[in-house]
Amino acid sequence: MTSLLTFHENPPLSLYIHLPWCVKKCPYCDFNSHEISNSGIDEDAYIDALISDLETELPRIWGRTITSVFIGGGTPSLFSVASINKLMSAIRARLNIHSGIEITLEANPGTAEAEKFIGYREAGINRLSIGVQSFNDKNLKALGRIHDSNEALKAIKLAKEAGFENFNIDLMFALPNQKIKDAIHDLECAVEQGSNHISWYQLTIEPNTVFYYKPPKIPSDDESWSMQDQGQMYLEKNGYKQYEISAYAKDKHAALHNINYWEFGDYLGIGAGAHGKITNVAEGKIERFTRHKIPKRYMELANSESVITETRVLNRDDLPLEFMMNAFRLKEGVEAKNFLERTGLPIKIIEKELQIAVDRKLIEWQLDRLKPTKDGQRYLNELLEMFVK
Repeated sequence: MTSLLTFHENPPLSLYIHLPWCVKKCPYCDFNSHEISNSGIDEDAYIDALISDLETELPRIWGRTITSVFIGGGTPSLFSVASINKLMSAIRARLNIHSGIEITLEANPGTAEAEKFIGYREAGINRLSIGVQSFNDKNLKALGRIHDSNEALKAIKLAKEAGFENFNIDLMFALPNQKIKDAIHDLECAVEQGSNHISWYQLTIEPNTVFYYKPPKIPSDDESWSMQDQGQMYLEKNGYKQYEISAYAKDKHAALHNINYWEFGDYLGIGAGAHGKITNVAEGKIERFTRHKIPKRYMELANSESVITETRVLNRDDLPLEFMMNAFRLKEGVEAKNFLERTGLPIKIIEKELQIAVDRKLIEWQLDRLKPTKDGQRYLNELLEMFVK
């Protein structure tokens, strides 16, 4: 039996909504996404299912305030303005919304339309995350993307014209046959477009993807590290502060939703295959929830607890690793008190491991902050192994 954890208050709470359809599945993608069939998407049925799913979760989060919403996928920008507006109206009617809430929707250039972007903004979306991945047509083709560089630039232009001052550009590096100059050129294009947030992350070959079974030729580890090092210097020179391993932002534009993940906050996940993490202060436990992955089955079960395929209570031995897996992605780390506040455990239980990490120069433990060093983030897996029970 898992012993009780001690919490004094609830952590911040975010809402994640998964819209699982894409025009085409990318060969590197291991997310729960499904290509649109000939029959298309039954948007009304899926939005109704999301609302039913949300309603079944209300007792679990009753009285708590939502600090951010992220609508991800899949390709959420496939959905009509009417569907997104209906969803946002349902959220506002059922949840306590923070006055400064950040509401992000993922959009792909191949599905960008001026009318949609204007409508999304009117529906309450105040931040877009545009999945560009590269401004190089050769690289886009190698990644199996359905858009080209001109469509990427057009999507960004439409977003700005629709009034989105806060938007992220998603880019990848260490792509098949990519050179350092090509990776830097992608960053130059993103900076020129005036984005206040850039997500720049390394292509990794994940199991159960096309690239896993037919691996492309990608840069070596040393080449990838040089690419990342030069890119980080370029971004810093242009006013983008790295605050997480793959996230760079202008002042006051770090993604609130993602920071909540990395600081081990709570998040409610609805939609096919969505994951959630909820702290139960009264019962002294933290639970993780996973929903049905197949959209049709999800829609059939969305108005019942049966929509959840797995519920797992995190035990005391799990928590140090779970916390550090997130916290040490942040360049500035976290306040040491967060460990107690978010895990319900005293930090003394991991003092030995923390001191070893300090001695190996993988973290700094200064005053009340736990902060990974540059080597700590480069060799993150080695650092995290110290907290495996």
